[in-house]
Order: sequence, then structure tokens, then C-alpha cells
Amino acid sequence: MNEAVANRYFRDLEEMMEAVAERCRVLAQDPETLRRHTLFHWWLRTKASA
Repeated sequence: MNEAVANRYFRDLEEMMEAVAERCRVLAQDPETLRRHTLFHWWLRTKASA
């Protein structure tokens, strides 16, 4: 998520939130990237994620 806002200037909060929303849309299309960065060996798993 950081690359969506790092080292960028935004005119206002709305513009920044749009950049974050766009990054979320991209990540939503790439579940494997999300898994790589969020499924940690120490994280409790539910039946749905097991």
C-alpha cells in the first residue's frame, strides 16, 4: 500500500484517498500478492483461510 502514497504530493486528502483506493482495486485483483504479505506462520487461521 505504501507505494501508492510514498514520495508523492497530494493537493488534498481526497486526492490521496483516491490513490489509496486505486491501489486497493489493483490489489483486489491480485490475491496472491495479498497472501504473500499477510499470511504469517504465527497468524491464527480460520476455517475459511486454512
